[in-house]
Amino acid sequence: MKIVLEEFTIDSESSFRIFEPRLSQVFYWHFHPEFELVYIEGTDGTRHVGEHISRFEQSDLVFIGSNIPHLNFDYMVKTDYKKVVLQVRQDFLKEAFANTPELSGIFRLFQLSQHGIAFGSEIKQFIGEKLKNVGQKSNFEQFLEILNIFQHLANTQDYELLHEKPVENQYNKKDQERIKRLYQFIDEHYQRKIDLQEVAELSNLSEAAFCRYFKKMTKLTFVEFLNHYRVNQAKNLLLLDKNITETCFDCGFESISYFNRTFKKLTGENPLGFKKRFR
Repeated sequence: MKIVLEEFTIDSESSFRIFEPRLSQVFYWHFHPEFELVYIEGTDGTRHVGEHISRFEQSDLVFIGSNIPHLNFDYMVKTDYKKVVLQVRQDFLKEAFANTPELSGIFRLFQLSQHGIAFGSEIKQFIGEKLKNVGQKSNFEQFLEILNIFQHLANTQDYELLHEKPVENQYNKKDQERIKRLYQFIDEHYQRKIDLQEVAELSNLSEAAFCRYFKKMTKLTFVEFLNHYRVNQAKNLLLLDKNITETCFDCGFESISYFNRTFKKLTGENPLGFKKRFR
């Protein structure tokens, strides 16, 4: 599991990919080189892009520039909803693109995306419907429709920049490697008890320094992150029809009561309710 620097596979024959993630495991603070247009409807939630944090109601449409750290928009969402994500390669904007007058508005839109852009109610509903239907088209028609979507977004005045200045990714290569090593360790050992001393030593930090570092990098305490990770793994096991007791201990929880309490706190329902809902 890759954390912080997230790596996606976009078909080599395509400059984009569009998908509808469900029960996402990607709840952490992460970034990736791809530009990302996110549409979510049917729920209230929190958008957390760079240093910007705000609430959205009923739906949201946000365009996130390359390598801007962000949290999943369905993070902590506890109701049924629909989400469509469009990711575009970092090299989508080439010199030829920038120098084509007909595409200059889209080029400007991509530049503005480095601030993070949240769109207003009218345009987001219109674009949301288009995004939901893109996947039904052929590859070439998808490409034309995506250009059409970006042209509409470039033309609208119904938007808000989430940062006054373009967001610069503060994570250097050393930090990226350290945090990836930490999360690989969590991925491999979450089924057993993990002591704070272990992960602090793995990072060559004191326990206090590690706690500060981890919170700065992920926006979560170590215990919060570990609980989120374990609950996401538990969701997968419950969907595979494992019973609650097996799931609890297979995911590293040490008691049924703590598992039930943590699961409900993070998802809004207990494990049994979740299991029944997806039968």
